[in-house]
Amino acid sequence: MLLYAHSSIIHFHALATLVPHFMQLHIHPSTLKLDQSHWQQYLSRAADPFSHYAFHAALEQSGSVGDESGWQPLHLEITEHGLPLALIPSYVKTHSQGEYVFDFEWANAYHRYGLEYYPKLISAVPFTPCAGPRILLAEGADLTKVLTFLSQQLPHLCAQLKLSSWHWLFAQKPDWQPAKEQSWHQRSGCQYHWYNEHYNEFADFTARLTSRKRKSINKERRMIAEQGITFTWQQGSDISLQALKEFYACYQSTYLKRSQQGYLTYEFFCQLLTQMPENLLLVTASNQQSPLAYALFFVDDQTLYGRYWGCFEEIDFLHFETCYYQGIDYCIAKGIPHFDAGAQGEHKLARGFVPQHTHSYHYLAEPGFNDAIKQYCETEAKQIEEYMKWAKTALPYKEQEND
Repeated sequence: MLLYAHSSIIHFHALATLVPHFMQLHIHPSTLKLDQSHWQQYLSRAADPFSHYAFHAALEQSGSVGDESGWQPLHLEITEHGLPLALIPSYVKTHSQGEYVFDFEWANAYHRYGLEYYPKLISAVPFTPCAGPRILLAEGADLTKVLTFLSQQLPHLCAQLKLSSWHWLFAQKPDWQPAKEQSWHQRSGCQYHWYNEHYNEFADFTARLTSRKRKSINKERRMIAEQGITFTWQQGSDISLQALKEFYACYQSTYLKRSQQGYLTYEFFCQLLTQMPENLLLVTASNQQSPLAYALFFVDDQTLYGRYWGCFEEIDFLHFETCYYQGIDYCIAKGIPHFDAGAQGEHKLARGFVPQHTHSYHYLAEPGFNDAIKQYCETEAKQIEEYMKWAKTALPYKEQEND
């Protein structure tokens, strides 16, 4: 059965491919054409804020994704006997920006051999390098069964839609083993996360650090406080539109300093404030009532996610205080066990953020590249393992005894 939907990137066919056991693959070229309740039925596993319909709908409604952005929604849905099994939020990409799993070398290799690497399909959350349930399951659905079916369908999908490849980015840890059972390429990466060991206050955390690192962090915080800089937390409906406007000006300034434009529109953040305010935390740094910097976090009952920041004035250690130490304070105050402070940033090690593996999975339709990509991924994985070993020795905790 073929259903048609138009896109300026490509004429997508919203197809349902019949296979044994009456499983079907459906394609949805817009979040907004799906009913919210239909989407939410696939959140049987613990879902982060980025898995929800409201987040993806805000991206599309605000123009942050769509024809002009190089991110065209193309969500995959798998059913059996007409009943829901899985929903895989996905996007057709005409570039590799905003993904945080860098494949520019792969694209260049395709180009050298006269092949097109774009468009490609990624199953991920745009502009969001956070591991989570990127394959959403209905109640009782078996992930291995879903992945096996998906693996069978990818060659047909890529051929019909003229896609070079499929990429599942930032898979959550429970999904790693089922993913390894498929014949996909696995890529490894490293991020830095903080864990709340039932601390009652910030001093309980720093008490676990070596003396030198504890003094360094306390000095950074003291230098901010001595300048009269104070911090406020606003969550949910307490976040005013004025504060959101000022935050957005800061957010854009971080890109303008690099002669770039921020990926996300102001309308996107307004949509979030309307549709999922309970998941937003805005931290404001001020000096004599004048805002100096903002950081916008996402939050659920298990994790604080550091996502966006910007400042009106460059001040030593202001970024660390606003984005890291205030986040740690918040986790301790609210009893949140886990703080994901965002991609990259080796400087997080000295501040108690622990190195964590990330894994992504990749299918390439062109078989001639498989051996080279396999070797690339294996070499990269070895390099990541060596780095992780070193990074763990660089942690500031007393038990490391490296100071």
